[in-house]
Amino acid sequence: MTATRVDADLVRRLPKAVLHDHLDGGLRPATVVELAAEVGHTLPTTDPDELAAWYFEAANSGDLVRYIATFEHTLAVMQTREGLLRTAEEYVLDLAADGVVYGEVRYAPELNTNGELTMAEVVETVQEGLAAGMAKAAAAGTPVRVGTLLCGMRMFDRVREAADLAVAFRDAGVVGFDIAGAEDGFPAADHLAAFEYLRRESVPFTIHAGEAHGLPSIHQAVQVCGAQRLGHGVRITEDIVDGKLGRLAGWVRDRRIALEMCPTSNLQTGAATSIAEHPITALKDLGFRVTLNTDNRLVSGTTMTREMSLLVDQAGWTVEDLRTVTVNALKSAFIPFDERRALIEDVVLPAYAL
Repeated sequence: MTATRVDADLVRRLPKAVLHDHLDGGLRPATVVELAAEVGHTLPTTDPDELAAWYFEAANSGDLVRYIATFEHTLAVMQTREGLLRTAEEYVLDLAADGVVYGEVRYAPELNTNGELTMAEVVETVQEGLAAGMAKAAAAGTPVRVGTLLCGMRMFDRVREAADLAVAFRDAGVVGFDIAGAEDGFPAADHLAAFEYLRRESVPFTIHAGEAHGLPSIHQAVQVCGAQRLGHGVRITEDIVDGKLGRLAGWVRDRRIALEMCPTSNLQTGAATSIAEHPITALKDLGFRVTLNTDNRLVSGTTMTREMSLLVDQAGWTVEDLRTVTVNALKSAFIPFDERRALIEDVVLPAYAL
């Protein structure tokens, strides 16, 4: 395969894998409008196109209050069984339409219990919706495998409950665990007991680190808590000087700890300054196991096709680069090795052999 640049149509057709994508950040605007009307929640606008534009503008405003408000509106329509079933099913269908063949969806079940559902009922309902979506996608000839990561919110006190649910549902579609929420001031090590419990139960986990906080958060996630992957991890570059890796950066690269990188989202949060200069390219070239992700598709106004196209157009990525991050994601997916190998060898590599 030659290292050649590619056009948008080719990018759309290529199979993709996404590891870092939040359920409550990826709803369809029309669905938010319809569900909000059903539950009596007031939105900034009831026009789906205007709502999509409002989300993107709010997320790019630099105003943290406005950014948080975007999730207030999506979570408001995800407190009922009907709302969760619909959003989970549509989540899968949207991935399939984007050419994704493997995805991991993450969410914090504690944030969906403002109605009558318990955390366990939330997980059961989301899994039911995801299964319905996968069945429809397969019937349409666009199969996609979706695994679930349950999140604990690091600034609250229900992380262990979420970890218990990850163990309880590990044979029912939940493939791993994560902690999310504000990094700065809420260190991952505060929840060390939960991570030790997950290790004892053989449940893999990733940790949001190296986005809002720097190297100390990455060190805690990897060296103290034992994360197998890092959510974002862009600030690992602070341990790299003139291409020379420090001890922490070397550890992350050499142990193939995957970096779940989300370029558009990182621009919105100030973790990166441009697509052209986003650390994903330099880290890829240095041999890190970088993966490409969407983070929050509605909030960032993005898709995997868009993220790939931005890197092609603004950072000079080739088909080979896109193949690399896709294979990286599947190598680091929290599903069994034989399933990962089959997706790589039978689905991804043949499609990228242009």
